[in-house]
Amino acid sequence: MKVIVVGAAGDVGKAACEELGQRHDIIRVGRSSGDIQVDLSDRAAIDQMYTHVGQVDAVVSTAGDVHFAPLSEHTEETLMLGFRQKVMGQINLVLAGLDRVTEGGSFTLTSGVLDRDPIPMGVGAAAANGALGGFVVGAAIEIPRQLRINVVSPGLLEASVPRYGDWFPGHTPVSSTRVGRAFAKSVDGKITGQVIVVE
Repeated sequence: MKVIVVGAAGDVGKAACEELGQRHDIIRVGRSSGDIQVDLSDRAAIDQMYTHVGQVDAVVSTAGDVHFAPLSEHTEETLMLGFRQKVMGQINLVLAGLDRVTEGGSFTLTSGVLDRDPIPMGVGAAAANGALGGFVVGAAIEIPRQLRINVVSPGLLEASVPRYGDWFPGHTPVSSTRVGRAFAKSVDGKITGQVIVVE
């Protein structure tokens, strides 16, 4: 299959590419790296990406920024960063791709652990993750052409511990291998409308 992985250079993206690349042709997409560059906050850029790539069998997104800050310091704008980048960026990949993914193909988005196991300063990520889960569950009952849609929700990756481990006290990191398998479950399997938790 021909699979787009957006956010391929990040820790979660690398895990997805490592697993899916064993069986599929991967097109790596990033903001500033990869086979194609795209800004997820720009719907026109997403449309151009699909035009350039042509028909694909699956779209995987592991991208999206959120702002980490204490609740008392958040503003509408800092919270909207997560909704514009992580939520609407991934949702726009779906909306723009409804006619670009082959019949029976799939979309796999990425949320994360913080909407079910919060940390201090993580409210922006928690809100974005919850929104993505809700979108996937709702979209699955309407998505056309036998397309499928899921969201992978991993805990802190072992590969991310050196940078972010201090922010996640008491969390048990998950391996990149297990996270990669979650993407395989979505892309290669038949489930839809699921939040695939890895913890």
